[in-house]
Amino acid sequence: MCEADWTQTALSRDEFVAKVCDQGRKLYRDLPWRCVDDPYAVMVSEVMLQQTQVSRVAKYWERFLSSFPTVDALAAASTSDVLEHWQGLGYNRRALALKRAADLVSAEMGGVLPRTAEGLVALPGVGPATAAGVMAFAYRLPSVYIETNVRTVFLHELFPDRENVSDRVLEPYVRQTCPETPVRADGEGGAGASQGDGAAGARGAVPFEPLGDPSQDARAWYYALLDYGAHLKTQVANPSRRSSHYARQSAFEGSHRQKRSFILKLALASPEGVSEAEALAALSRFELESGRDAIDAARGRALVDQLIDEGFFKRQGELLVP
Repeated sequence: MCEADWTQTALSRDEFVAKVCDQGRKLYRDLPWRCVDDPYAVMVSEVMLQQTQVSRVAKYWERFLSSFPTVDALAAASTSDVLEHWQGLGYNRRALALKRAADLVSAEMGGVLPRTAEGLVALPGVGPATAAGVMAFAYRLPSVYIETNVRTVFLHELFPDRENVSDRVLEPYVRQTCPETPVRADGEGGAGASQGDGAAGARGAVPFEPLGDPSQDARAWYYALLDYGAHLKTQVANPSRRSSHYARQSAFEGSHRQKRSFILKLALASPEGVSEAEALAALSRFELESGRDAIDAARGRALVDQLIDEGFFKRQGELLVP
């Protein structure tokens, strides 16, 4: 593991923490998932926020939790119902992974999410960043939460002239700046979060201002980093492009993802099943109308097979059934 060397950074640790706290207070965003301490509701928000803009996530998060307010409710739902609620967010694999995680937690853990990062990353679709987000935002425990806005702040303030910086280099700085003292929602030492109803009417966490100094609370600290990072991207050339992990998101129009999404929407719109031949013919017409080549039979079959293998729907005779 790399060690943090504050003699090689543009700011000292204390200077950096003070600046982030100051900017965080000025730039705080009042987002709906910041008003909950239910780990399940937080996990749903973290999964939705992967590769999707904050402005798009808000309405989907509210609707999703209204229909599936608990882990057990999500586990009891049909895959097709979950996918229908996800339509419009994109990257539908996230919905499948979230459903599978709920199935596992409901069946084997009594509907209660793990309280450790190790336990969380063992769930389908939960990576280190999602697990760290649940630890910090739901349990208010120290974690190493590295995502694009967090990277942006560390790169801009600590390594303004350095290129190709890996998360392995950033990790010790993220770890050392996160407050180490766990804080409960009532402000006392220790960590506590209720698991259960993530619906809007069941919110119980304290909003940002009463949390006090972000340097003393992991949740408030990462809120400050996220909000400052989002602001920086509107003011300077995106510093996260200097991360070795930076990847420009490919265009959706004409992409493999768009073709998959087109087929999936047709299947979900037909509870009794849609003809595979008709679905692929419709996709070819769409491609031609968009000025692209029609989909040949082999490629179309491969798209359908891939969606079936991933669990989006089943093939029953000539029909695709969600």
